[in-house]
This record gives sequence, C-alpha cells and structure tokens, in this order.
Amino acid sequence: MPHRTQIRNRDSGTAFGIMVKFNAPDNAPDTAQNYQPLHDQPLAVGLHAGAILALGILAVAAPFVIIRLTDPAGSVGFTWDFSMGLGFGALGLTALQFILTGRLRWVTHPFGADIVYVAHRYLSWGAVALMLGHFGLLYMFHEPALGVLNPFEARWELTSGRVALTCFLALIVTSEFRKRLHLRHEVWRALHLALAIIGMAAAIAHVLGVGHLTDTPQKRLFWLGATLGFVAVLLHTHIIRPVFLRRNAWRVVANTPERGGGHTLELAPEGRPLSRWKPGQFAWLKVERSPFSLIEHPFTISTAPEKGPNLAFSIKPLGDHSAQLAQMPPGARAYVDGPYGAFSIDRMAKARGFVMIAGGVGITPILSNLHALEARGDERPVILLYGSPTWEDASFREELGAMQARLNLTLVHVIDTPPEDWTGARGKIDAETLRAHLPPHTRDWPHLLCGPKPMLTALRRALRDQGVASRHIDYEIFEMV
Repeated sequence: MPHRTQIRNRDSGTAFGIMVKFNAPDNAPDTAQNYQPLHDQPLAVGLHAGAILALGILAVAAPFVIIRLTDPAGSVGFTWDFSMGLGFGALGLTALQFILTGRLRWVTHPFGADIVYVAHRYLSWGAVALMLGHFGLLYMFHEPALGVLNPFEARWELTSGRVALTCFLALIVTSEFRKRLHLRHEVWRALHLALAIIGMAAAIAHVLGVGHLTDTPQKRLFWLGATLGFVAVLLHTHIIRPVFLRRNAWRVVANTPERGGGHTLELAPEGRPLSRWKPGQFAWLKVERSPFSLIEHPFTISTAPEKGPNLAFSIKPLGDHSAQLAQMPPGARAYVDGPYGAFSIDRMAKARGFVMIAGGVGITPILSNLHALEARGDERPVILLYGSPTWEDASFREELGAMQARLNLTLVHVIDTPPEDWTGARGKIDAETLRAHLPPHTRDWPHLLCGPKPMLTALRRALRDQGVASRHIDYEIFEMV
C-alpha cells in the first residue's frame, strides 16, 4: 500500500487541488432519522437532561430550604443554621455521588457516562468543601459544640463526623494524585469504594448521634431518603448488576492482532445480546474474572450494532490489566456491562456531514460510527483526520482504506514520524492541519474528536478559533478516573 493519503474524486469542493464532493444526498438526513430512536432526538435528550439537572439542584437546595422553614432545636442564629445547612447539604451531595457512579442509564443517557463521571469528580470537591465549611463555621463561632478534638476523649458521634471528613478528604487526594502515588487502577478502585462506604457510614452515624439534622419530621424524611437511596444504589451496583451479568456471560471467539500493538477481541453472547446499543458506545469489560470483581475497564465497542450480536473490543495494552486482556485466547469467558456513552452519530440524524478527528487508539469509536454509516448505506460525507505516531502504528489503516470504496469518506492520515517516502500530512494534527483539510462549509457539521486529553484541548481551541461553534464539537473523554 503506498504511503500517501487517499482522497476520492467526488466533484465540488477542493482539497490539494483534487475535486472532492462533500454534499450529502438530499434524502440522507431523512434516512438517518430512521435510525434515531425517540429518546435520542434532541428535544427528548434536552428534556431528559433538564429534568436530571433540576433534580440535582433540588437535592442540593432542599437541605437549606428545610433548615429555613423549620425550627431547629438549639438554633443560636444565622451562623449555626447555615453551618447545619452546609452539613446537611454536604451529606445529601455525598449520597448523590453514589447515583452518579452507579452507571444508572437514566442518569447517563442524556450526557454520556464520561461526562457524568467528570461531574462526579467536581461535585465531590463541592461536597468536601461544604463539609469543611460546616466544620469551619462551628470552629469559629460555636467551638464548644465541637467538644474536644482528641478522638479518645471526644463523644463518639463527633468522632464519627471527623472520620467521615477524613475519608472523603482521602478520596479526593487519592483520586487526584493516583498516578503520583503509583496506585494501580484496581487498587485505587478498591480503596475508593472502601473509603466511600466507610465515610458514608460514619456520616450517617454522626447525623444520628448529633441529632441536629434529624430533630424535625422534615429533616428525618430527607435524610431517610438520602440514606435509603445510597443503600439502594450500592446494592444495585455491586450485587444486582453482577448477578445479571453472571446470567448473561459472553465468550471470546477471536483475538486478532492489529497494527500499533493492539488486539481486537470478538465476543459472542451466551445469554442475552446487548440491547439499545448505538455506534460509538463503550462497555466495561471483564474477562476470566468474576462478575463481582472490581477489576474492569471501559473499552469502546469498535463495530456497529448492525454487525452484531457479536461485539468487538479493540484493546491497546497500556497497563497490566489491558495487557492481560489483549492476550486472552478464544474460549475465555467474559462479562460486558453496557452499553454507555453518547459519542454516536445516532444523536446527529440531521447532520449534512461529519468531521471526525482521531488520535491513536481514539480511532475505535470513530471506526464504530463509520461501520454504522457503511451498514446503513448512509452517503453523508465524512472527513476523517487520523493521527498516528508512525505509519506502522496506524491501526485499521487497511480497513479504513477499504471503506473509502463504500463510503463518502475523505481519509487523511497525519503521521508524526513518517517514513522517508511519505507524501501526506505529517506532524501533529493542529490548527494548520485543520485549515488545510477542512473546507469552510464544514464548520456547521458535527466534529467528533477522540484521543489523548492534550490533543483534545488543543483541537477544541483551534476549531473554535476557526469558527466552529462549541455545539458542533463533540468529544470522548479518554481519562475517566
């Protein structure tokens, strides 16, 4: 195969002096809408997202409203009431974190699971800030209420509160500095779960022992709901879902080496196949482990639903666990928790075309979306910029090249360290690359980006500088904690 970018001659529009057609057939969006379920239509997604955000705001605001409208026992003024409100809000927000990390589809659907995990990260900081505010106000204005700080002399309910605060602070520190602390992912995850459960249990003990947050029927009702919700999500995530997964195992039927050192595992269902699966989505994968194991990682499903029910996961060995997965032989038993994610052309039925930009292993969700366009006979134009360290590292390059005969696809390989006879784009995908390969009329097309975080940050800025509105830029966040 020659070391050059292939650009198809499709009339109108130019790239490198070659006439390239970028216009979709008039009926392309209508055809695409046949594959867009009602719950993925923009209005339904917007209403769903708005309802979840409203519930979240209500959960945070409710403690302050309850404090304001009730007559708290022992109130000694604004600073006391506000401190109690901060404590109440902190514990409610902490309980909410279990919902955000519980992989509940009604929560993740409108945003994508990656965005929900990012929200969990920042809201966790907010919950700890409220806890510190609660403690700080009491320390400054009502220090006698704190009793002695020595845990061997303090009342048990006050010590429980400090244990909870310590656990939640440890959660933040170990999450933000996991790599610097050299915590392996599976160790960190087990520690994260243990600290969360201990911290929440200590917080509940603190609330019950102190009594300030349970001294009225309204407060007791709110706190009972938060506690039961925390327990329900915990049971669903770590007991009920693994039981379901155990009844619907998968089997590895092929392990195919790919360029760049990756491997594609093909899995066949032994029970129910994946439901409500959209191109570009991902799933958490466990192979040759118990469905109750905490050792799992998210991987993109690199094929399309139309080519199911078998699933394909393209895995690059970037760590101990992914290296083990990449070597799994046919016959290995697997468990698949998914699908999740919103990085899908099914959310973009009215688009006239697509710009797709991938870096390294970020090609896998792009590949899944291209497979769907191919299987559906969708003739909307696609410009794909694909960055790789070397030509030999360009995974699926033969498959992508073959797709050009079946799709309205303009494929541009961008090689960081190209071979001597390379005549295509070289270096990193940057603002200059975008100007050279993306005609002005593509500015209002969806731009799907997937790759390392520094690449995404730079490209989002460059696209906005070149007139692409933020609403037209969609990206997959690689580094979920």
